[in-house]
Amino acid sequence: MSQQGEKPTGHEDDWWGQLYDDSTEDTGPAAVADSLDDRFASAVGTVGVEPAPALPRPERKPEADVPPHPERRPGLDAPPYPERPPAAPDRPPAVPEQRPARWERGDTPRQSPDSGLGQSPSPGLGQSPDPGLGQSPAPWEAPPTPPPTGPPADPSVPAIFPPGPTPPGFRPQQPPSRTSTESPAAAAPVSHAPASQAPVPQDAPPPPALQSRTPTLSVPYQPPTVDYVGSGPPTYDAEPTALPPADPDELDDLVADTVLDGARYGTSTLRAVSVRGDSARYRGEPRRDSLLTARFGTGEQALVLVAMATGARATPGAHLAAAEACQWIGRAVGRSHVRLAEDIRAARRGDLKSGLHRLTDRSLGKLRASAAEQGIEPEEYTASLRCLLLPADPECRTRVFFGVGAGGLFRLRDGEWQDIEPRVADAAGEAVVGFGSLPHETPEGDRLTMDLGITTPPSPYEAIAEPPRAPFRFRASVARPGDTLLLCTGGLAEPLRGEPELAEHLTARWSEGEPPGLAAFLADTQVRVKGYADDRTAAAVWEA
Repeated sequence: MSQQGEKPTGHEDDWWGQLYDDSTEDTGPAAVADSLDDRFASAVGTVGVEPAPALPRPERKPEADVPPHPERRPGLDAPPYPERPPAAPDRPPAVPEQRPARWERGDTPRQSPDSGLGQSPSPGLGQSPDPGLGQSPAPWEAPPTPPPTGPPADPSVPAIFPPGPTPPGFRPQQPPSRTSTESPAAAAPVSHAPASQAPVPQDAPPPPALQSRTPTLSVPYQPPTVDYVGSGPPTYDAEPTALPPADPDELDDLVADTVLDGARYGTSTLRAVSVRGDSARYRGEPRRDSLLTARFGTGEQALVLVAMATGARATPGAHLAAAEACQWIGRAVGRSHVRLAEDIRAARRGDLKSGLHRLTDRSLGKLRASAAEQGIEPEEYTASLRCLLLPADPECRTRVFFGVGAGGLFRLRDGEWQDIEPRVADAAGEAVVGFGSLPHETPEGDRLTMDLGITTPPSPYEAIAEPPRAPFRFRASVARPGDTLLLCTGGLAEPLRGEPELAEHLTARWSEGEPPGLAAFLADTQVRVKGYADDRTAAAVWEA
C-alpha cells in the first residue's frame, strides 16, 4: 500500500530504480577526461591565461627495476641519482648539486587506491603560469649546503670583500709591490688569514718596524702604598666604624668623613685632602678639621686659595668653628684677590704680610663674636687657621703661606724633606714682682718690707686683659722645578716629624715621577702611625 492506503501497482517505483541504475547515462564516470589537470586547464582557459606546455613524461619503469635510495620515502618511484666521483683530496669540498624538483623532472608519484586521483599525474604544478612557483626542493632531497663564510681554506688565496668595512679577523687585500724587472710570478702571495693563526718562531726577534715602536716606561718605579709604618699596627681600625650623631633640624652641620680635591694651574699641580682620624672614627665624633679650596678670578690673573682649620679639642662645636674660620678667610681673600695677586707677582713681601695679618685677625675675630652670640667662652669656639696662596700665572713661582696655630710646612727638594715652618721668637716679658723675686735690700741700702698679702682694688684705668693669641706666621718662598710643597695640620705634621719611616715612605712616593692622582694621594696621606690618631688635612703642590 501507499502512504494514502492504496494498493501498490507493479510499476509504481520504476522511476526510483531508473534514477540510481548503473546503466543510467547521466550519472557515474563521465566519458570525457575529468582529471585534476583537465580541471586546472579548464580554469586557466576560463580566466584567459595560456597554460605552459607540459613537460614530457619519462617512461615508467617497473617498480622492481628501481633500486631503493636511502633518501627516498617509501612508496615513491623515481629514477635514482647518478653516482658522483669522490672529490679530490687537494680540492675544497664542492657544493652539492641542486637537482630539480619532482614536478620539474616530470616524475609521477604513486597514488594509493583510495586517493580518488586514479592515474592522473601531479596536480599541474609544473604547468603553473608563474615561473617563480615550485622552486623549493623536494621533501626527500637534502638541503643545499650554504657557501663557506669564513676565510678560504688555502691561505694563499686572497679574500675579496665588497666595498665597506672589512670583517673582523681579516686584513684588506694589498697587492704586492713589484719592480719593472720582477715578474708577477716572483711576487709572494699575501696571506689574509687572521694574525693569531700565523705561526711565529719563539726565538725570532720582532721586525724593525715593531722594534722602533716599542713603548718605553717614562714613569720610574714607585714603591707600593702601605697601611702603616712604625713599630707596630695602630690600635684603631683602618676604616670608619661609627657615624657622628645627627640632628634632624641641623643637617647642614654634618661633616663628611673624607674630602678630596685637586687642580692644575700654571706650573703647579695641587692635591688636597682632609680625613677623619682613627680616634674620631672609632668614637663616632665628627671631623674637627675643615678644608676649603677656591679659585678667584680667571686666566693668569686668577688666585687659588687653600685654607685648612682645626677646631679646639674636646669641644662640642669644634667642627663648626673650623668650617666658619675657612669661610670667613675665604670671603676676605676673595674680595681682595686682585690686589693680592698683584702684590705676589711684584714680590711686595711687606704689604703681603701686613695685609694678610689683618685679614686673619678679622676672620678669627668673627669667631669670637659668634661665640659671644652663642653664650660660650671664646676658647671653646676657636680654631687654628693655615692658608696657602697659589697664583695661576705660569711666570710667577712665588708661594705664600700664612696662618695661626699648630701645623706644619714642609718642602721636598732633591729627595730630602725640609721643615720650613716659620719660627716665632719667644716673647719674654719682664720679671713679675712678688715674694722672693727681689733681694731684701736695694742697691741704695733700703730694706724691703714684708708682703702682708693685702689686696688692692683694680684701677679703673687698666684695660681688661684679652686671652693670649697665637702668633701670626708668614712665609713667601720661590719654588724650583721639581719641588713639592706640603702644608698640613698637626694630625700629619706631628707623625711626619716624629716617625722617620713616614718621611722616607713619602719621599719614595713623591720625589720622582708625575704627581699622584687623587686616590693615590689619599692613600699616601693616610698611612697610619701608632700613637697618632688625630684628623689629617694636607695640601701638596708639585712644581713642573
